[in-house]
Amino acid sequence: MNLAIKIFPDTYVDSVVQLGAIRAMRDIAGVDWASSAMGTPANVRALREQGVDPADIADTGSNDFFVVVRATNQDVAQEALAAGESAVFSERPHGDEQTRTQPKSLRQAVQRQPESNVAVISVPGEYAALAAYQALTQGMHVLLFSDNVPLEKEIGLKEYARGRGLLVMGPGGGTAMLAGVGLGFANVVSRSSPASPASSGCRVGVVAAAGTGAQEAMSLLDRWGVGVSQVLGLGGRDLSEDVGGRMALSAIRALRDDPGTEVILLVSKPPAAEVAATVLASAGDTPLVAALLGLGPGFVAPEGVVLADTLEAGVVATLRVLGRPAPDTASTVGPSVQEARHRMAARRTLVRGLFSGGTLCYESLVILGRVLGEVRSNTPINKAWGVPAPPRSHQCLDLGEEEYTRGRPHPMIDAEARLDLLREHGADPQVAAIILDVVLGRGANPDPAGVLAPVCEAVMSGGGPQIVAYVLGTEQDPQGFAAQRDRLVQAGCIVTETAARASLVAAAVATGDAALVGRSL
Repeated sequence: MNLAIKIFPDTYVDSVVQLGAIRAMRDIAGVDWASSAMGTPANVRALREQGVDPADIADTGSNDFFVVVRATNQDVAQEALAAGESAVFSERPHGDEQTRTQPKSLRQAVQRQPESNVAVISVPGEYAALAAYQALTQGMHVLLFSDNVPLEKEIGLKEYARGRGLLVMGPGGGTAMLAGVGLGFANVVSRSSPASPASSGCRVGVVAAAGTGAQEAMSLLDRWGVGVSQVLGLGGRDLSEDVGGRMALSAIRALRDDPGTEVILLVSKPPAAEVAATVLASAGDTPLVAALLGLGPGFVAPEGVVLADTLEAGVVATLRVLGRPAPDTASTVGPSVQEARHRMAARRTLVRGLFSGGTLCYESLVILGRVLGEVRSNTPINKAWGVPAPPRSHQCLDLGEEEYTRGRPHPMIDAEARLDLLREHGADPQVAAIILDVVLGRGANPDPAGVLAPVCEAVMSGGGPQIVAYVLGTEQDPQGFAAQRDRLVQAGCIVTETAARASLVAAAVATGDAALVGRSL
């Protein structure tokens, strides 16, 4: 294999654009590995670990951008570098035009576009807090896409924002929708309800300390005919004891005062109990449903708050608050479970989940744990149930975690990122069902089902395990919800109505207990 790298001094490239470059390089035949990133100390160390000559990156600093590739020969490596460079710079102005048009600071950007009131920040974590403070000082709300922001910085940012009546959505704020504009990995949803198209129709405001949890909530609401007013991401630590729900309180206050919001839906992994009680009580007279995944039985919600412990149950409860009927999410998959179980050998009894969405992985761990007992994971609920796991074990893996994304795109962007693991777990003669989430929306892979379906079909052939897939998205998403579902169905996958139902179906396939499909959530 041949390594090649190209460095662009004093050039900033957003992380989402970086991922596009990685995808373009990986599309070249003969490429074994490719990456693009800013030259932060951590990224430079990662380059050394990949075998890049230290002399080639000796002067690389945090303000420099690089593309790097490992390929079968130098010709392929150079072709891939050119593809990565083109993906980043083809739409950028060049030379004097670039110098003239590109602002050099946030202050300059605001001067050119003074009506702006939201800043999306996606820089390395060690620099993110400073950029966020600059935006807040300019009077802008912040979507802080960056990860690895120190806890004390998050607390300080959110306290400062509260004092100025502003929102900090993040760190790790991957999803938001403000006034109908999606930010980050957002799905395309309607703000008006088909039931009342003549009115404002903005019914439910979503507050989420969970990225794909927010996407699941907004997509289910849209598919089930309810308008979504706003989606406010909080960052996964907001409801912890340390952060104290600072942005959850601000978000709920904003939605409580929003005339287009009738019901608030809060989505989170289990919060600190005292923080949750304070946050839930802050809704006042506005109806609030709290979908707190895996919530223990001892928590008592304030009067008037409806509790749920899965995403499906939270959205169904929200429909009921609105006086809308709950859909039947289980009726179409029962026969498929029986057919799948019939074609497989009796020794196949294990469930594996290969998730691109961290919240969906967590929800699956909660549901499968109640049905199957011990489920191993790289993000376990029970810390004793981590990985590496013994051979005869149920497993759910969050493939968006750093150990799987270091040097390669997130699986929501690069659908190929799961193929090797899909083949590996599919070849295990004891595996009965493999769960896949297929996430649509802006920023996601343009055709994830088209990439996954052929391998799913191959895995299931000859008595292999059943693939249970869930498509998270809406018909308005650029990939097309129905087309993505149909492609997976044609490949032989069981495709469920919700992410939670996929876990129950997989358990039913593994145990042969078809009654699990209809279990209440």
